[in-house]
Amino acid sequence: MAQNPKMLVSTDELAKALHDPSLVILHVGSAEDYNKGHIPGARLVTLADISITDERGMRVQLPAVEQLARAMEALGISDDSRVVIYPAAESIQSATRVWFTLDYLGAGSTAALLDGGLLLWKQQGRPVTTDPAPPPKTRTHFTARANPSRVVDASWVSGQLRTKQIRIVDARLPEFYTGANAGGMSRAGHLPGAVSVPYTSLLDDQRRLRTPEELGTALMPGSGQTIVTYCHIGMQATVPYFVARYLGIDVKLYDGSFQDWSSRPDLPVEPAAR
Repeated sequence: MAQNPKMLVSTDELAKALHDPSLVILHVGSAEDYNKGHIPGARLVTLADISITDERGMRVQLPAVEQLARAMEALGISDDSRVVIYPAAESIQSATRVWFTLDYLGAGSTAALLDGGLLLWKQQGRPVTTDPAPPPKTRTHFTARANPSRVVDASWVSGQLRTKQIRIVDARLPEFYTGANAGGMSRAGHLPGAVSVPYTSLLDDQRRLRTPEELGTALMPGSGQTIVTYCHIGMQATVPYFVARYLGIDVKLYDGSFQDWSSRPDLPVEPAAR
């Protein structure tokens, strides 16, 4: 059973809440797909709005907390808002990345993912519009309560590789986990001891999350274990991160992910497939 069921909103629930003045709906994608049609009232957020490329060239990294807080206010999110996030197409990892960012800022308890996203919404014949969302009626104030412990770096992970209380989850597709495909990274393979839980395995054929029982079986944390998720650049890993939080499992995100780890020759990588 999910310990945090409010993190997931059905299309029925959202349809009934469209006129709630405290509701902020976020369409995660590009201006092009937003202009083609979005859920009424939804505001566009792009990954560029909530992430940076750092001085080492690491992509999709967290900006300064103050910058993120201002970005949330620009989207109309205040301390009293209820936020529902959905991906423009099949990229659930873009929506969960936005949810993770809000969780990092201390607002995960008032933010939710639309189960099935815009694709399911459209399949069910629900309304879409090309009209932009009106600007917020009043200036919003978002109080950031950042929780840095939600994010770990290479140094932290390397010090935990042999710790039984840590379960490292690789969210990439199997070809990248095995090393058959380097995915453009400096080295191929995976972190030592990591288990493969492709982010796609957590979804059903309608791009909805699987049942809590199936999700728990997929992540399989041991008693008292903390899950650490990673992927290529810190996006796909936010899917099992979201799932773990949904189920009430302690979880951290290795935000640098394999782009960071593989670029450090002093850090071990499990041998690539031969």
